[in-house]
Amino acid sequence: MQLDLKQPDFQAAIPILKKIEAAGYEAYFVGGSVRDALLGLPIHDVDIASSAYPEEIKRIFKRTVDTGIEHGTVMVLDHGTGYEVTTFRTESRYQDFRRPDHVTFVRSLAEDLKRRDFTINALAVRHDGTIIDLFDGLTDLKNHQLRAVGDPHERFHEDALRMMRAVRFESQLGFHIEPATKEAITANAPLLKHISVERIAAEFNRLLIGIDRRFGIQDFVTTGLFAYAPALAGQRTALWHFSELPDTTFSGIASGWSALLFMLKLNPEATLKAWKQSNDLIAVVSQTVTLLAKMPTPTAWDLYTAGSRAVAVAGEVAVLLKPDFDQQALAAAYAQLPIHAKKELALTGRDLIAAGVRPGPMMGKLLHQVESQVVAGVLPNDPKKLLSAAIEMSRERQ
Repeated sequence: MQLDLKQPDFQAAIPILKKIEAAGYEAYFVGGSVRDALLGLPIHDVDIASSAYPEEIKRIFKRTVDTGIEHGTVMVLDHGTGYEVTTFRTESRYQDFRRPDHVTFVRSLAEDLKRRDFTINALAVRHDGTIIDLFDGLTDLKNHQLRAVGDPHERFHEDALRMMRAVRFESQLGFHIEPATKEAITANAPLLKHISVERIAAEFNRLLIGIDRRFGIQDFVTTGLFAYAPALAGQRTALWHFSELPDTTFSGIASGWSALLFMLKLNPEATLKAWKQSNDLIAVVSQTVTLLAKMPTPTAWDLYTAGSRAVAVAGEVAVLLKPDFDQQALAAAYAQLPIHAKKELALTGRDLIAAGVRPGPMMGKLLHQVESQVVAGVLPNDPKKLLSAAIEMSRERQ
């Protein structure tokens, strides 16, 4: 079978493969770019595997960078673009369920491919588009099936993160995990505790925004993987209910996490910190979950304190939770607020000082009271009227 290598990323890299072959070695496109091209999906960076050892690659090409030479990877620089070329290799025992003790470079493509995770990722393609399929990966692609290469127990003992990759691919690609591979995930799920939170989170985030989130989450639950993820142990039933939401693809991880944490009734800040997520994501999700709790009739102040990003995310999630929710009305209510940030308030502390108000806690309280009344539409956002109202409020507080 042939793969049409018309995509620009392949076309640009074909000369690299040809040059390696001209030097007497083998070279192939491998990995996700091959899989995605066969599925008709956009491809990103192309990976190249070769029988040439790192020092041999460096002799073939004038400009290279040792990006991971201890693992056989050299970056070839060509016309401003970098191409990672990795030598065929076998790997030793994995003592920590993450990394091999050492790698051994080999000349055999078959030896290299048999250490890969799933058959759909164990395909290789020559520069002319000829596909090498040693593990029936093409059949699995056709059947939308995820199957481990060789013994699945061995693959998951080599790198336990592969179990999370399985449920992530299930969601991302809309595939299903074949029975023997799923049984092996269930048997080896406890190995996930050896994997860093950051690596687990990277896979889970992609699972959340996949095209088939439902089955990815359900296998995340039925295999027991969820029990070894931060803050999710004991959430089997709630996770299952989350999986039964309409399978509309989330626009981003903020939407996915907001829906999940709202349904699981978990504290967003504590949970996302446990997952080692960014402060920006924590802030948006916290604001969104707070706003979702005020639905379907949030006040103007609720919308104002949530902010535009949280309002948009909350609207997206609310429609999934309740299909007849009026997302446009929510967006319109936010748009119609008199102000959307404190910096838009037509009164500052400097204005109050100039009017004779002493700096201190009282001034902060006055500004907050004025801000809340402007948001509520009680006061117009007019500098003279706000200053007059603030002075009157200060007198009442004396």
